[in-house]
Amino acid sequence: MQEADIVNTILDYILTIDFTKTDSVCSLFETTIRYLAGMLSGYDLLTGPFSTLTTNKTAQITSLLTQSVTLADTLKFAFNTATGIPHNNLNINSQSFADSNSNGLATIGTLVLEWTRLSDLTNDPTYANLSQAAESYLLSPQPPWAEPFPGLVGTGVDIDTGLFTDATGGWVGGDDSFYEYLIKMFVYDPLRFSQYRDRWVAAADSSIKYLASHPVSQPNITYLAAFQNQSVIETSQHLACFDGGNFILGGLVLGSDEYTQFGLNLTDGCRNTYQSTASQIGPEVFSWDASTIPSDQAQFFQDHGYYITDSIYDLRPEYLESLYYAYRVTGDTKYQDWSWDAFVAINASTRTGSGFSEIGDVGQVGGGAKGDNQESFLFAEVLKYAYVIHSEDGPFQVNYQGGEQFVFNTEAHPFKVSSPSTHTAQQRGWRGKRSEEEEAGCSC
Repeated sequence: MQEADIVNTILDYILTIDFTKTDSVCSLFETTIRYLAGMLSGYDLLTGPFSTLTTNKTAQITSLLTQSVTLADTLKFAFNTATGIPHNNLNINSQSFADSNSNGLATIGTLVLEWTRLSDLTNDPTYANLSQAAESYLLSPQPPWAEPFPGLVGTGVDIDTGLFTDATGGWVGGDDSFYEYLIKMFVYDPLRFSQYRDRWVAAADSSIKYLASHPVSQPNITYLAAFQNQSVIETSQHLACFDGGNFILGGLVLGSDEYTQFGLNLTDGCRNTYQSTASQIGPEVFSWDASTIPSDQAQFFQDHGYYITDSIYDLRPEYLESLYYAYRVTGDTKYQDWSWDAFVAINASTRTGSGFSEIGDVGQVGGGAKGDNQESFLFAEVLKYAYVIHSEDGPFQVNYQGGEQFVFNTEAHPFKVSSPSTHTAQQRGWRGKRSEEEEAGCSC
């Protein structure tokens, strides 16, 4: 929106924050994706396409980077473990851990973009090395049974040994942004992170082959199931609705129509969860397992292909995120219309006198009871995706023509890519099934 007064007020405030102490238990994951990422993104945008918005340019811009370093230096004791896999819950004042000797797939695997970007901006490899060393255990998972399908891994990881402790997961909360960052690290720098691409492709192919699921009552709808070992669990979450956008991005950067179309199908599936409820907002958790349909939702399942197992809506952005990618890649204005519809519904049901709130039941007109908390990702993601899908082109936008200049972190903070390149599969060093067949003279 380029509101210079607001930008400068924020920058002046950032200078006053002491990131070296807090009485609260601090999440390494949440602090990284929100605070650290927000400052790094501000630095990239204000030294790039929005450089005209600052009044005291040198001091303000420098503060974003110096405060990012201060914050990362405050947090990095989390990695002081036998394996280098960090603890997530931290007591900052005492430099101690407030959790057990286990961590999760997403909370380990959603640090690498932010900490690598910090290293690239400061020319200090410390931060990248820490996050990438932890990520290495996820890229080469052990024991083998923790990878029940190629590329798809369990959730829990033992910090002391680096071994996975289960084979349960999916594109759902607790796992989601690990898969998201695999392809985004490749977008960030295809020269350094080709292994991340390969692991995303393995996970994407396995998801299409093993997890793609169609409700018996509405077989035209596509959802991604979760898994426990090699058993498929026909359930999903609002949190997983980012998956459509991630497949669309993967299709874009790898030149794969299959991934793009699958992502569009998943986006359509999440739209179904929105347009079918009384509030026109999708639920927190839903299922399409025909063997466990609640009697009071039997007709709803027949009509819509799912039933609600957790009816809250906590200001989540994932559906809007996928609509953004769908529009940017296809140019089809229906995705703008769907995004507007979702924004209108969210505004109508979650808005309070002083902000926006979680609602208790998307199955009721108006959303039922409200809570007393407003998530920061309402601003970072919900309102941002609802805005940029309609805003003019710019270098931070996903570019369907190729040559991404920015990549969004999991909280929708745009980072300037390290090594931009075009999107054709061959130029990015990727030889998918289609190019291999063409090379062999196959016309199938």
